[in-house]
Amino acid sequence: MSRTGSGRSNLVVKTLMGCSALAGCLWSAAPVHAQANGASTDTIETVVVTARQRKEDIEKVPAQVTAFTAEAIEAKGIKSPADFLSAVPNVTFISTQNSGTSFIVMRGISQARNSEPSAAIVVDGVPMTQPAEFNQNLLDIQQIEVLKGPQGALYGRDAIGGAILITTKQPGDSWEEAFTAGYDNGPGGNVDGVISGPLTDTLKMRAAASYLNTDGLLTNVDTKDPSARRNADPVQDFSGRVSFLWTPDGDFTADLRLSTDLLTTRGLYYVVPPFGSPHFNDPNFTSQPINLNNSGLDDRKIYAAALKLSYEVQGGTLSSITGYSTVWEILTGDGYGFDPFGQSDVGFDYGQAQFLDVKTFSQEVRYTSAADQRFRYIAGAEIFDTQRYISTGNMYDGTADAGVEPIFRTPNPQFGIDSFAPLSQVSFLADDQNQFAWAGYVDMSYDITDALELSVNMRYDSDHRVNTTLTPQEFLDANPITGRAAIPATTGEKRAHTWSAFQPQFILRWQATDNMNLYADYSRGFRSGGFNQTGVAQAAAAANFDNVGDLFNAEIADTYEAGFKSHWLDDRLLLNGSAYLTEDHNDYYFVFLASNSTQNLGNIKKVQFAGFDLDLTARLDEHLALNAGFGYTDSDIRQFPTSSPATPSAIGARAPLVSDYTGNIGLQFDHPLTEETNFFARLDYNIIGPTTFVIPVVSEPHPIARDPVNLVDLRMGLERDSWRFTVWSKNLFDVKYNTEYSTGGFLFKGQPLSWGFEVTKKF
Repeated sequence: MSRTGSGRSNLVVKTLMGCSALAGCLWSAAPVHAQANGASTDTIETVVVTARQRKEDIEKVPAQVTAFTAEAIEAKGIKSPADFLSAVPNVTFISTQNSGTSFIVMRGISQARNSEPSAAIVVDGVPMTQPAEFNQNLLDIQQIEVLKGPQGALYGRDAIGGAILITTKQPGDSWEEAFTAGYDNGPGGNVDGVISGPLTDTLKMRAAASYLNTDGLLTNVDTKDPSARRNADPVQDFSGRVSFLWTPDGDFTADLRLSTDLLTTRGLYYVVPPFGSPHFNDPNFTSQPINLNNSGLDDRKIYAAALKLSYEVQGGTLSSITGYSTVWEILTGDGYGFDPFGQSDVGFDYGQAQFLDVKTFSQEVRYTSAADQRFRYIAGAEIFDTQRYISTGNMYDGTADAGVEPIFRTPNPQFGIDSFAPLSQVSFLADDQNQFAWAGYVDMSYDITDALELSVNMRYDSDHRVNTTLTPQEFLDANPITGRAAIPATTGEKRAHTWSAFQPQFILRWQATDNMNLYADYSRGFRSGGFNQTGVAQAAAAANFDNVGDLFNAEIADTYEAGFKSHWLDDRLLLNGSAYLTEDHNDYYFVFLASNSTQNLGNIKKVQFAGFDLDLTARLDEHLALNAGFGYTDSDIRQFPTSSPATPSAIGARAPLVSDYTGNIGLQFDHPLTEETNFFARLDYNIIGPTTFVIPVVSEPHPIARDPVNLVDLRMGLERDSWRFTVWSKNLFDVKYNTEYSTGGFLFKGQPLSWGFEVTKKF
């Protein structure tokens, strides 16, 4: 829906005033407890990050970076991406459909199903190229850094919204073991374990494993499972990692890491209100229960390996980083409109299946100059080779207890021609995609004076993809029984395209005073284009979706940003902020086509994002610490691609999936009860502002925004010597909300109140 410029300006002013008032209140609430020499008794510890691919104080990095140390990860109970992204201003994590489809929205740059990520995700130096990998158990993590704004020059394609850097724990010089056992109200339980230590004088190892088994919390009222009333979201998840660190001398290091995550759960437990209902397109409607004939399956297997070799040479470090990963996921479930058997509004009951099989190899070679020089640089090159297979299909459900059969590469007999039997195939599409990408980059920083630094970074990315249609011809030809039109393609047909971009970045950082850093920068981000499944263009046109074809274009975002980093009150208060303007070309938007059950991407020709970030960390006294953040993003569709009859209200509308603002406040309390026993408690409050999930289309010319969502998490417990006991609750006040709404009436429920406890023993 259109909005006037004055309305947006007023909202910005009000939000800025509110943030200023909040910061002022928090500032005045932080007392100064100084020693005789002027040093604070409880200063905030320095956090060292690698956001610019070098170790440096987070307060000197000329960008908005939120870091979670090992201590913060334990205090917040971070075990999944949602647990830490909720505490990052202007970042939201949307859980929907299935585990491999959850995605990130960062400063307006959104991610959709089967799209490239909206941020570069780097684990131990290896880029995670498949978004289906991201939403997994965060096992034995040393530090997490979230870097906002396009970082293409530093981290390459997909760093269009920012970068997320995850560092796992390394083996230590002495043996250590830790074990955790927990219970949740699913009901369910988890067991975690870590063992680490030296095998020889030069070789160390670390092994970590975790197992979770819970019944889930979202009830499917129509389940046919004999055990009765099993929930829609049970989870069984095993994750493990083993690391080896070899240091034969002072110059050479070899770091090998092998990991896996094996997940079995369910997905596609959508709620679709009845056609014609006033709630049909209302993302705030939460009263209708999940009511599926078939609960389906979400089975995902991830295997990954990373090898990092580092050699100290004269003047710097030469590094080689090799990565390999496989993602295998089968997803089945009810079909649109997710009704009990015999009650479907679309005329018959059917199920659906999607199969994904991806293998990726990456190799990077990098030279990093010494950090103590006035002129510093990093130069390198990398390649990615990816093979992806994906199939989607609908099956006729002719009996209440037939279930949904997983379909991998070979479909069932075709419905209406070869068979009218239950589970015969109504539709089936399959594509194979080979992708080869390469990049070269150089990052340079120069200290013009002791207080003024100039950074000039640049990178060139090229991404070549070949897509092969593997759909059997009978599913491409017209079907007179079902009325399906012919898809203009042939089995074995190949489509090829290369997307490339130059990504520069210019940063000026000024140490204005001892406690104030100022910076300004320009940066560009690039996200490659790709192929929708064969035949999508025709189906999209028939459904009146504009600018959705068999191919979607690459996205380019240019961002201008200015910000500050400051510390006050003898390092008891850190206050950082920035403002930014992004011109985004070919932003993705998502379209689901019910006629062939495909998940597709279209392009919005131009979107402007404008906003700001504020974050604050304060040590209020020796027992109480506070962190707070606020982010505002104004999104405005400027071109789409014209004033098309299919999208009459798109110009001036909000971009899809973007929340107007996000905010968080965390309070950490630690207090010794005795000399050996300590009490701890942490309260986290998060708010996600109004969110419009879709753009205006003919079937939905005036999308409704979801109301703000307020969530509270609580953790508390006791620790004594090597023991730690914790009780916890997420969504403490049991707020009912939908994590996503999609055109067609799709509502996906958020997790209700959950609670549990854990016991940890360290040796």
